[in-house]
Amino acid sequence: MTGQPIPVIIDCDTGVDDALALLFAVRHPGLDLRAVTCVAGNTDVDGVVRNTLTVLEQAGAHDVPVARGAERPLIEPARSARHVHGKDGMGDLGLPAPGRGRAAVDAVTLLRREILASERPVTLIPTAPLTNIALLLRTHPEVTRNIERIVFMGGAAGAGNATPVAEFNVWHDPEAAAILLTAGVPITMYGLDVFTRVVVPGPQVRRLRGSKEPGARLAGELLAHRPAAPDPDGDDPAGGLGDAGAVCAVADPGGITTRLLPVEVSLGPGPSRGQTIVDRRPRHGESEIHHGERARTLVDVALDVDVERYVKLYLETVVP
Repeated sequence: MTGQPIPVIIDCDTGVDDALALLFAVRHPGLDLRAVTCVAGNTDVDGVVRNTLTVLEQAGAHDVPVARGAERPLIEPARSARHVHGKDGMGDLGLPAPGRGRAAVDAVTLLRREILASERPVTLIPTAPLTNIALLLRTHPEVTRNIERIVFMGGAAGAGNATPVAEFNVWHDPEAAAILLTAGVPITMYGLDVFTRVVVPGPQVRRLRGSKEPGARLAGELLAHRPAAPDPDGDDPAGGLGDAGAVCAVADPGGITTRLLPVEVSLGPGPSRGQTIVDRRPRHGESEIHHGERARTLVDVALDVDVERYVKLYLETVVP
């Protein structure tokens, strides 16, 4: 690695795979994790704060400030994903309570402070519903002058998971995602098209679970909680990196293939609400011919990923 580490801030809803992302961000030498902000999503926001503090302690990152953010979306009620992440949002692993508290300021205040105080432009990595980011952009639009890029885990060019067409983070707060697209800074969408593909093989998960180092062992337990492909005996599951892939994409952007494409969020009621509409057509269609082209944000959409490269990167980073 050459050059200075990239200053990053993660906005998360920790969450099994958010925890995997935090473990990677703390330990990668090319990243300088300045702060973590928390939002309701996988579990309630107070649970997210607790989980985040616990993960950072397990990773030895005791000085990274953590702030509490929005406890519900801008319009919708909060809708958790505990059926995926467990009652505590962390796979019900029985992790210890954190030994320190959150920051005295709220998430939006911490985001503004850390972004504007950074000597180098900051890369934001939201791995959660985008409520905090929307509130930041609407309340303090001046922060965009010191944001290098926003790399968010969310959306899909193909099928969704929360609905047939909508990914959970965008579906949870579609209005916030639409506001994100107005930020006026470069945006990368690390969506379901690549999210589900980066899987750590079962033997490597087992090796992590057997580690004596707390952070590496936690990574193994988290990966085992979200099996992607069980082995023939059923006791050595492979585990998906999920959100952690978005952080890998910041540390090593050459591992994803992107296309700069128009993207918008469906905000109307009904089955398409929360869909990220990615226009992959090679030319305009009848709608544009008859009604004119509408202004839409161009986003670097991740459409392919080098799975082996990111698995290797993750394991080499997380294991001390």
